[in-house]
Amino acid sequence: MNLFLENLAVDFRNPALAENLIEKIRQAAPDHPVRFMEVCGTHTQAIFRYGIRGLLPRNIRLISGPGCPVCVTDQSDIDYALALAREPGVILATFGDMLRVPGSLTTLEKEKNEGAAVKIVYSPHECLKIAQNNPNKKVVFLGIGFDTTTPTVAATILQAEALGLNNFFVFARHKLIPPALQLLASHPDLNLSGFICPGHVSVVIGADAYREVTAAFRIPSVVCGFEPLDIRTTILMLLNQVRDKTARVENQYRRVVTASGNVTAQKIVRRVFTARDAVWRGLGNIPESGLVINQRYQRFDAEANFDIHIESQGELRGCRCGEVLLGKIAPPQCELFGETCSPLNPVGACMVSTEGTCAAYYKYERRPSP
Repeated sequence: MNLFLENLAVDFRNPALAENLIEKIRQAAPDHPVRFMEVCGTHTQAIFRYGIRGLLPRNIRLISGPGCPVCVTDQSDIDYALALAREPGVILATFGDMLRVPGSLTTLEKEKNEGAAVKIVYSPHECLKIAQNNPNKKVVFLGIGFDTTTPTVAATILQAEALGLNNFFVFARHKLIPPALQLLASHPDLNLSGFICPGHVSVVIGADAYREVTAAFRIPSVVCGFEPLDIRTTILMLLNQVRDKTARVENQYRRVVTASGNVTAQKIVRRVFTARDAVWRGLGNIPESGLVINQRYQRFDAEANFDIHIESQGELRGCRCGEVLLGKIAPPQCELFGETCSPLNPVGACMVSTEGTCAAYYKYERRPSP
């Protein structure tokens, strides 16, 4: 296995290595079903794009979990963001993948078309210039994302303080991956055999962040890269743990991910944010799985500075996005999939984002799962 990891660092699309890995996976496959869950939307895209599911023995199942931050944002949070966009004097800044996520009654795209000041940004730091150029407006950044994007938002808040801005706010709905893994590992309906741990998130939090859930639930975990050989190697590493009846954290993506992660980024996050319970679409309330702006920086917290009340109608009728995110069903098992719900006309969040499981199924594999 060390030889594979060393070769991957040099040539991670080597055809001979690819064929060798698939053969080793077939040899290592047990005589009973195993279910490995990836919890990263980029992994979901890569698995479909490279046809990895079709190369595996039938008793090895890859399950797509809650790896898309846009998708796991609760319906009530989407409705709150929509209410913010309708507030007089507010400029709502957001990443583009949030624009078409359906709220209970509308979307940010529709609100923008009807005159709301909704701006697409590529970095939260862009909001600072918007705030400086619009001193009579209140600029609110829609903070959606996992551990990967949180440090940049925290750094933006620190910069806003340094600039003395009083018209910049963040609606913080950041999520933390490890607490979600604990819920998934313990879920009685999933019966997971291992986790394909996210690559980008792990760059920040480090591979050691998964040790607690791995030890507590005796579930193998491997931090994985995004190339075809990365994913195949990770599957083989998980199968070896299943065979040996062990449960440990391994780092396949060690050319990028370290054990401790980006300590500087972690310190910035801890300086600005505090962990709190958070509601995930499909998973419900997960203790200590979200982040709130702490009291020291509360003047930048949209929730603390806007008096907004919403009546969210909950999940959209007929949409089974929540069950897809939990890994209970595959997208084709939803009655709306591919017909009523498509990338051009998304009913649920999982069909909107490029990291969404439904979007990946629609693009690469529109057929029922075995």
